[in-house]
Amino acid sequence: MATVTATALCLPAGTALAGCGAGGTGEDRSAGDILDEANATMRKLNSVTVDITNRTASGGTVTSHLVTDLDGRSRSRTTWSGGGVLEQIRLGTTDYVRPNRAYLQKRKKKPGVAGERRLWVKTLVDPASSGDGLTSCERPFDSFGTARKGDSTRVGDTRAVEVIVTDKADQGGAYTFYVAEEGEPYLLKTVYKSAAQRTTFTGFDEPLNVRAPKPGEVLSAGG
Repeated sequence: MATVTATALCLPAGTALAGCGAGGTGEDRSAGDILDEANATMRKLNSVTVDITNRTASGGTVTSHLVTDLDGRSRSRTTWSGGGVLEQIRLGTTDYVRPNRAYLQKRKKKPGVAGERRLWVKTLVDPASSGDGLTSCERPFDSFGTARKGDSTRVGDTRAVEVIVTDKADQGGAYTFYVAEEGEPYLLKTVYKSAAQRTTFTGFDEPLNVRAPKPGEVLSAGG
């Protein structure tokens, strides 16, 4: 068993991934080799669009749409099935955040909030605030574990190979990675636990149109 780099966007902390089999080319490549190549390709991107859907324990869903340069410039929109929406623009060390009324009433425990929030709140980036639904621009593409090749399939119009990842620390969990077999070896999609979490990657190296809101649309924190 060879230790290899494997792309797992939301693997639990401490998860270890290892590829099975020796290196090779073409059809002989191991699962680890395929994931290594996908990781290296994804890390070189100047921009990518990431869409994530999570099923919650209560049966609801949380979806996130993120356009990012994988460094310090991104725009995201996170939506909860209960109606909450949180929009975010991150430019280096500055966040512009715009929650809707449903988000403030439920997640921020402010039931008396009336009307929709039309202004963005400008604030410094706080790494500790990610639990509020805020999103980082970075994506690691470097988790570890045990991988094996699955079937050939298609993701949209692109032929892809499945790479199935398991780990003893995550009992009952299985991640399926779909890596493009045509053109660049992009990671196209990941699925965890029969779609408990689904992530798709699109917009590879497309122009990144992420800008700060207009001054009249911004309310400085505390102002």
